[in-house]
Amino acid sequence: MYSVNENYLKLPGSYLFSNIAKKVAAFSATNPDAPIIRLGIGDVTQPLAPAIIEALHSAVDEMAHAETFHGYAPDLGYEFLRSAIAKNDFQARGCDIAADEIFISDGAKSDSGNIQEIFGPDCRIAVGDPVYPVYVDTNVMAGRTGTYDPKTETWSNVIYMPCTAENGFVPELPKEVPDMIYLCFPNNPTGAAITKDELQKWVDYANKNGAVIIYDAAYEAYITEEDVPHSIFECEGARTCAIELRSFSKNAGFTGVRLGATIIPKDLKCGDVMLHSLWARRHGTKYNGAPYIVQKAGAAVYTEAGKAQIKEQIAYYQKNARTIYEGLKNAGYTVSGAVNSPYVWLKTPDNMTSWEFFDFLLEKANVVGTPGSGFGPSGEGYFRLTAFGSYENTLEAIKRIENI
Repeated sequence: MYSVNENYLKLPGSYLFSNIAKKVAAFSATNPDAPIIRLGIGDVTQPLAPAIIEALHSAVDEMAHAETFHGYAPDLGYEFLRSAIAKNDFQARGCDIAADEIFISDGAKSDSGNIQEIFGPDCRIAVGDPVYPVYVDTNVMAGRTGTYDPKTETWSNVIYMPCTAENGFVPELPKEVPDMIYLCFPNNPTGAAITKDELQKWVDYANKNGAVIIYDAAYEAYITEEDVPHSIFECEGARTCAIELRSFSKNAGFTGVRLGATIIPKDLKCGDVMLHSLWARRHGTKYNGAPYIVQKAGAAVYTEAGKAQIKEQIAYYQKNARTIYEGLKNAGYTVSGAVNSPYVWLKTPDNMTSWEFFDFLLEKANVVGTPGSGFGPSGEGYFRLTAFGSYENTLEAIKRIENI
């Protein structure tokens, strides 16, 4: 008789956003006329920029002719895209990152879940709390997190770094030394950002203690403050302790197109073993690459027209974030985020739990958000709203919330 990976059975309930979808579907079934506004899942709503659409059409036309047809992509991704990323996202900011240290994928979610495969089963992870649930869940699946305590909603072998109002929702260096440190800035879900000097402390800590930082920079395009770094590789010494995850979803609207990149410097080693080589082996064995058409679309992001058009779209979502922040604050809510992030983090009113406020908001205002407790125990009593809806829906959602 075959057996199953029992680590999967340790996972409590369904994935956070699957639970949300089920609750909304059940509400819609009994309230079919309810005009629901979704500000929960971080899915974009604006169409792809014209430069990207043009690149997609051009690439499709290439696939129609034998002389320009493309099959399997190179293991790391096409050189034209990797070079564009290296030049624009890293070298332009003074970061020493080469094109052959960049791996193209179908998104940061996949890479943030899969990157743990190249680390030993006994490695101990540290995560911000609250944080994107994929970091913990995929380590649970790998058998790395110990046992789950339903009362505290924590895992015995995970080092939690509380992100609370008292510390500005920015984690402090852990007292117990982990092997793998997951950092996400600007943060999902709290919207908190970190200065270059503060990030340098994490790099120094990792190098001193032999830890690796897995740095999720999916929201770097929303940074507005000058002293907030767009990449961990802006910090001295990051090449020997950090892996960075990049996404095209939130900056260029690729949530339905799927494209991302993982950066692993060749200086990052465990003894004599380059992590770059391990990820290359995993990448080549388990992944056939993002489609040529999609990678051509990704390259269009770095054209002059693409940069200008995407800047406008980001400004659109940033306006939504300010609208949510200001509207909630005027309505008496305690709020944070929005400045360097498309997310607004709010404290639930009247001592409601996160899920109680979810139900309250859905029933009374027909607005969907994300319960903070779904991101970790320190998220209890908080709630996340996203700026990725239309401006009209954002205004209407805030109006409804103000009137309940």
